Amino acid sequence: MVGSLVSFRQSQQPPRRQSLLSAYITHPDCARHEMGPHHPECPERLGAIQDHLLVKGLLDYMLPHDAPLATEEQLSQAHSSLYIKELLAASPTEGYYALDPDTNMNPYTIKAALRAAGAAVHATDLVMRGEVSTAFCSVRPPGHHAEYGACMGFCFFNNVAVGIRHALNVHGLQRVAVIDFDVHHGNGTEDIFKGDDRVLMCSIFEKGLYPFNGEEAKGPNMCNVGLPSRSGGEKFREAVTNEWIPALNAFKPEMIFISAGFDAHREDDMGNLGFVEADYAWVTQQLMTVAKEHSKGRIVSCLEGGYVMSPLARSVAAHVKVLIGAD
Repeated sequence: MVGSLVSFRQSQQPPRRQSLLSAYITHPDCARHEMGPHHPECPERLGAIQDHLLVKGLLDYMLPHDAPLATEEQLSQAHSSLYIKELLAASPTEGYYALDPDTNMNPYTIKAALRAAGAAVHATDLVMRGEVSTAFCSVRPPGHHAEYGACMGFCFFNNVAVGIRHALNVHGLQRVAVIDFDVHHGNGTEDIFKGDDRVLMCSIFEKGLYPFNGEEAKGPNMCNVGLPSRSGGEKFREAVTNEWIPALNAFKPEMIFISAGFDAHREDDMGNLGFVEADYAWVTQQLMTVAKEHSKGRIVSCLEGGYVMSPLARSVAAHVKVLIGAD
């Protein structure tokens, strides 16, 4: 079903002013990548999200777009040329090719990864051109663990990093913020942007989880807050209010990107932070407020983690409802 919504919506919906809509970007290729039976980062994630957004009526307020393929030039803004070439060359013609114990490629992985990164680029273009207010990229594989020259943790290309560098280098922005509320630290995003004073990274993550770092920032442009297990939404909100918001207001970002991971939910066994849907809605509202103040409302959100179908779908819906202004 993923991606079929584009042609259906374009034929069924009456025309609306695009400036009032948010973009919903996905592609069927993203559901063809899979890493083996029982792997948590599975194709069904996208179907669960799209079905729930459709049932809740949220897609009525979003403009559907197919994710294009990212080009090597676009990828090279965030990754080394050698890494890109080696990854493309490693694509198997059948079966699986293991890149690390948790990260496998099948014959469709590369195209899915190119679509996922391309979605971030396309979302950036749409928002910067004023064609949509905000954008949500419902894509996989995720990206925030992918470093400048290495894949890991289910991630191949760092989707938000590719989008951010496109905003900076093509659209000429001077200050861009990236927010990461996945339960796992976005080590790849930190690796790519450490020391880049055009980018502010604000993140939370659960201490002691993969990739087992993040508490010691790699650059002055990092605002990473590690939370103890079972912190719950209250400690999350304290971190956002006391750490993120002052940093964001001081930085005055011209655009905000979100690494939207939902595996900190209390029903997701990937972590133990104990968030609920209301926490994701609340943090999205805080970011919307910052974006309206400093960024002309420009936000691009890209799916990261979240591995239990029901809480994932419900949490994405809570996030998207605020993102599109339907809260």
